[in-house]
Amino acid sequence: MESQERSVERPYTDEIETKDMRENSFEPKIVVFACNWCSYAGADTAGVGRLQYPPNVRLIRVMCSGRVRPAFVLKAFELGADGVMWSGCHFGDCHYVFGNYRAVEQFEITKNLVKMLGIEKERLRLEWVSAAEGGRWAELIKEFVEDVKKVGPSPLRKVQGFKSSMVQGKSNKT
Repeated sequence: MESQERSVERPYTDEIETKDMRENSFEPKIVVFACNWCSYAGADTAGVGRLQYPPNVRLIRVMCSGRVRPAFVLKAFELGADGVMWSGCHFGDCHYVFGNYRAVEQFEITKNLVKMLGIEKERLRLEWVSAAEGGRWAELIKEFVEDVKKVGPSPLRKVQGFKSSMVQGKSNKT
């Protein structure tokens, strides 16, 4: 009986190695809010061009990057995202004229909120991608995934043992 209790208290060496391997093979969950007119089209261009980038991304199409609010980003983190990218048209190319300027204002507010919550700045990013920049899109995603891998899993995962149907691409409907 005593030996069984000891075996429960002390994990086997191969269990520790397995845990280490899982931590080293961490694949972050990334949510991207992408402008319909440019960034989403840039992602589509990357796909049509068969450009390779990590499959860690869940793309959310918004009509304009200026429409994304801090609450959207915070909800993504709450639902288990390890990183959030916000992407829109280049300045001067916005279909809604001032949308990307609005996006910068909202991004600054969001950045301050994320900092107050103790979430690393590397987990949040704002980028401008046009419809013709599929190659740039693929590179940005690769770079962002690597940056988030360096900081590890979101601290919010540990806090709430997250249930992330949105981030994992599963429906809440049964």
